Amino acid sequence: MPSFHELGLSEDIVRAVSEQGYTSPTPIQQQAIPAVIQGGDLLAGAQTGTGKTAGFTLPVLQRLLSQPNGPSDKTSRRPIRVLVLTPTRELAAQVQESVALYSKYLPLNSGVIFGGVGINPQIKLLKQGVDVLVATPGRLLDHHQQGTIDLRHIEILILDEADRMLDMGFIHDIKKVLAILPPKRQNLLFSATFSDDIKALADRLLNSPAMIEVARRNSTVEVIAQKIHPVDRDKKHPLLAHLIKSQQWSQVLVFTRTKHGANRLVEQLGKEGITAMAIHGNKSQSARTKALSEFKDGSLSVLVATDIAARGIDIDQLPHVVNYDLPNVPEDYVHRIGRTGRAGASGEAVSLVCVDEFKLLADIEKFIKRQIPQEIIDGFIPDPNAKAQPIQLRSFEGRNHPGNGQRKARPVGSNKPQAAKAPQPRNENAARPQQPKPRNGNLLGGKSAGPRRSGSRGNG
Repeated sequence: MPSFHELGLSEDIVRAVSEQGYTSPTPIQQQAIPAVIQGGDLLAGAQTGTGKTAGFTLPVLQRLLSQPNGPSDKTSRRPIRVLVLTPTRELAAQVQESVALYSKYLPLNSGVIFGGVGINPQIKLLKQGVDVLVATPGRLLDHHQQGTIDLRHIEILILDEADRMLDMGFIHDIKKVLAILPPKRQNLLFSATFSDDIKALADRLLNSPAMIEVARRNSTVEVIAQKIHPVDRDKKHPLLAHLIKSQQWSQVLVFTRTKHGANRLVEQLGKEGITAMAIHGNKSQSARTKALSEFKDGSLSVLVATDIAARGIDIDQLPHVVNYDLPNVPEDYVHRIGRTGRAGASGEAVSLVCVDEFKLLADIEKFIKRQIPQEIIDGFIPDPNAKAQPIQLRSFEGRNHPGNGQRKARPVGSNKPQAAKAPQPRNENAARPQQPKPRNGNLLGGKSAGPRRSGSRGNG
């Protein structure tokens, strides 16, 4: 395995990487770093947790270092030479943090702009100038419209988590950004999946790109232990509290389908003596930053999140992810459980599934091409006569909030203005089918010999 230095990185960059505890490049880094340093376009398929952020950050810093185009110190004004677009505020902050860490010993600086916070400090930052700018599309266009940003000197454009940006309806914003950038530049596109829409975007954006795919398309991380706990819908929060206490989980990320559901779960866990905090689109940026910071440093053991708000969570050795509600879209299940089992570490993904979610579970198992083992917890045996109810659809994370970097979702390829009615998530129905008949004793309709009962006692 080559070292970071052997991949063509300078001593100052390798020194900064070593200080973060990394000694060997991951597979995506081994392939992406030399490709980016060579200067060509790149299309890379990589799941979250594979080291993709360093996979583009390190070689981009090396290119800036090798081709000076501005002041030789961190304080002088400079043009923006690298633009990184991300779908969410949290991911933008995470990427900028990585850029700052890896450029610690370089005469380069970086900054981040996103919505949900005041624009004046960002205007000051842009007047001062940065070498690398990380941004969400909405706030970037806000600055362009106000004439507070100069993008004429962009040499490298990076689209991070491009699949998520398309899912969130950013295709029109991306096209607007492309139209105001210099036509001659290096383009890097990173995506967890290669959908038809991603391929269409790549065809439009990239010029004879190198192509890297380090994981099977839409694959789940093999080192993650996946498990289903069948449970009645009104017993979900007592079961979650029981699992946290009985198994002494010290750090667990919990996903809910809606913002309201996240807030309610935090209150319910609080009544069980478990301190939790929620992050979602209705939370202020300061509240989201505080919750993430406390979760990362270990002072908060339970973080409850909706799918979009959790995109910036990048924590090494996160041991447990819980799907309190199954996602409406199977791809989101893969994104969720990918928060654990990162960079070769082991992890556990637990899903609490009630009768309403049988169809969602079947869709997920079909998507990942495997059946997820089931285990009933004593004291939380589900009622076999329970009837399914319509599933509450998740809200769209405040995408209409002015300048928050998350615009209204629009169909890819549509130029029609957004209708006044709120958009509905894809592949979702207002009602779900009734419970399928059990097969071979499996409460959730799987093919296994039947669910295994845990030896632990519930408080149900």
